[in-house]
Amino acid sequence: QVNLVESGGGLVQPGGSLRLSCAASGFTFSMYSMSWYRQGPGKERELVADITRVGRFTKYADSVKGRFTISRDNAKNTVYLQINSLKPEDTAVYYCVVPQLGGWGQGTQVTVSS
Repeated sequence: QVNLVESGGGLVQPGGSLRLSCAASGFTFSMYSMSWYRQGPGKERELVADITRVGRFTKYADSVKGRFTISRDNAKNTVYLQINSLKPEDTAVYYCVVPQLGGWGQGTQVTVSS
């Protein structure tokens, strides 16, 4: 079964950075595109970034372009989200997703506040 475990969230000041990680198991990681979603307080769930199977192509929501970077290490079955220049509106629970299998992690909280 699909198992996705996110880590790396926390409380950070505006302008700060975090690196989120998602360890995957239960499926052949290198065969699937991966995504990061987020859901802020009182907001709908939002697709943040996608990455293809070997990381050749990535795609970002307009709201995070230039600040967020998605990457993956297929040898470690891990996908990452580097988030820079954080803003209060980036406060959300961030989820790792394998869309083709419908698998979601439990999420990691990112809070941006001074």
